[in-house]
Amino acid sequence: MKLVLYSGGNNLENFEMDTELKALFTKENPSITFIPSSFDDASEDFDEFCSYYEKYHFTDFSIFPLDVPFNENSLDKIFKRDMIYLAGGNTYYFLKYLRKSGFKNRIGHFLRRGGILVGQSAGAIVMTPNILTAGFPSFDKDENEVKIKNLTGFKLVNFEFFPHYIHSRRYIDELQRYSRISKKPVLACYDGSGVVINGQRTTFVGKVYLFHGGIVSKLSNA
Repeated sequence: MKLVLYSGGNNLENFEMDTELKALFTKENPSITFIPSSFDDASEDFDEFCSYYEKYHFTDFSIFPLDVPFNENSLDKIFKRDMIYLAGGNTYYFLKYLRKSGFKNRIGHFLRRGGILVGQSAGAIVMTPNILTAGFPSFDKDENEVKIKNLTGFKLVNFEFFPHYIHSRRYIDELQRYSRISKKPVLACYDGSGVVINGQRTTFVGKVYLFHGGIVSKLSNA
């Protein structure tokens, strides 16, 4: 299984994450499908996405929003691509349509055949056991405007993921408080940081902190 969980950040910040991602490919010009969290502004986000990865000489891009009507045959095609990229956005909204579209139930086969699943921010959170980390901290959280009650994620990893982390007192306090009640460890990542999983190998890139049982520790040397 090949998974890449980005926190966020710009080109320079994500250089090391991008290097780890490129190492997962078995061909020079992989086919990549970009899945936006919402159809709104998807075209502009896709243009930026393509420009970002064209610097690595990737040229085979497609986009597939899940919150607008689509043909099932078209959905079949994205699971034949080399990489699927789940973008950032509102985590609750994104999970609703990842589930409603049938995408969530089919991602396992894509991964078993060697496909690479990449998620950034909300797209990374949905890959975990649940999306509870989208609901805090109180001063910077996603709003559950779609009012979904089932917050179960893809369950592809055994940890929770917290993007856009800053190692400040108010973030530490909220994550310590949450980690005392969570059954899973929480990985908190600075922008430009993240987690790369290739089979049995897990790599922590950049500034990654572990919160578990109220205790915080640093997992990377950055």
